[in-house]
Amino acid sequence: MAQHYENSGTPQTFVGRYYCCYLVYFGKYPSNAAAIAREKELKGWRRAKKEALIATQNPKWEFLVAG
Repeated sequence: MAQHYENSGTPQTFVGRYYCCYLVYFGKYPSNAAAIAREKELKGWRRAKKEALIATQNPKWEFLVAG
């Protein structure tokens, strides 16, 4: 997360271009393969479904890591 925050505003990085340096949701998985599979599943979801998932764990959308 520190690297994401440090790269904020740096145009040659994804994080820098889109300012995506705030954590509002995370999941724990038993292996890297399981985490990657879940990430691919979530990428296929519509935004509304992703927002509903976040709201189940973090209804106020508070930043989980101070930047």
